[in-house]
Amino acid sequence: MTEERLFDKLDELKANIENSEMSEKDKVTLLKNIQNLRNQKVNILITGATGCGKSSTINALFEKEIAKVGVTPDPETMTIEKYEYDNLILWDSPGLGDGKENDVRHSKNIIKKLTETDADGNALIDLVLVIIDGSSRDLGTSYQLINEVIIPTMGKDKSSRILVAINQCDIAMKGRHWDHENNRPEPALTEFLDMKVKSVHDRIKEATGVDITPIYYCAGYKDGDEVQRPYNLSKLMLFIIEHSPKEKRLVYAQNMSKDPDVWRDNDEIRDYHKQIRNSFAETFQSSLSKGVETGSEIGEALLGTPGRVIGGLIGGAVGALGGLVSGILGSFGGWF
Repeated sequence: MTEERLFDKLDELKANIENSEMSEKDKVTLLKNIQNLRNQKVNILITGATGCGKSSTINALFEKEIAKVGVTPDPETMTIEKYEYDNLILWDSPGLGDGKENDVRHSKNIIKKLTETDADGNALIDLVLVIIDGSSRDLGTSYQLINEVIIPTMGKDKSSRILVAINQCDIAMKGRHWDHENNRPEPALTEFLDMKVKSVHDRIKEATGVDITPIYYCAGYKDGDEVQRPYNLSKLMLFIIEHSPKEKRLVYAQNMSKDPDVWRDNDEIRDYHKQIRNSFAETFQSSLSKGVETGSEIGEALLGTPGRVIGGLIGGAVGALGGLVSGILGSFGGWF
């Protein structure tokens, strides 16, 4: 999107619904649904060992300068830091590997946060993102964090609430076999990274019985005139969205980076941009139409994906609302 963001458009949609000709009952339901969308919050716990690139990842995904990457002598704090942006709440926790005493403290803090509940009694943390340094061969502390601290504490739906991401894939083989011109791994590095993904999966599966398949990416960086564009960040964003509760996914649309270079370079396994757009569209549709009595078929001209949406958006109200709904979803294409 440009300067106008998703929640601004939702507020505009509320105003149009209030002035539309649909039934009062459908109006009330729709306005309630929009407000529910507006009130959804996503809580992500992000953790990993010092130097894994947590701050650079957050900065790239959400354009949130939570830290000056690589500047402070002690980038990892001793507590879990909270960063709140609109309805996106990030909890930044140190990983393990800072000494036995500190590791015990970090583990207790992570366990406490993972067992915290919200006002409805549900787990506060929707998703745990564990970032691994892809350039390191010593992943012992990362496995300890995942296998002995996080997974035993997660309760139900472990595999769907944990995402392991291998950062700095561009230097996984000490900088060899990276195609700098096209910003992607060469075949030898791709094979190496695929083997690392399998190795991490197998180690976690063997120790815990939980299936978690990592992804690899590069958060990118700027160092003076030297610039490394991100790689596979769209893939990482899609996996974050897919591992989050469906009704909360539009929160990401409000906060995603608007820099096209962030999302440009990815592998070609899936059309990540299209799937992100579709995920937002599905969330919008299902959340908006919940509890509305009438339904009408709606084609690609309105939402870009086939499906059903409340009849009040069709017929007499289509002129006022149809273009706005299309604009809400179509605006994602501004940087994809």
